[in-house]
Amino acid sequence: MPSLKPNKGAKKRFRVTRNGKVVRRAAATGHLRAKKSGKRKRGQRRAKLVHPSEVKKIKKLLAV
Repeated sequence: MPSLKPNKGAKKRFRVTRNGKVVRRAAATGHLRAKKSGKRKRGQRRAKLVHPSEVKKIKKLLAV
């Protein structure tokens, strides 16, 4: 059976770590950041873990 193609949109947004965790970028980091506090912007730098209820669905999209 041929392998599934990964979903290109999901591939750009999510990454699977060596331990199998799925990480994503924080929301609201693209633009309009001048009005956001420094504390909020610093917190958005780090990659966030995807909620456990969504992990199976995202791994399927990534063909992992």
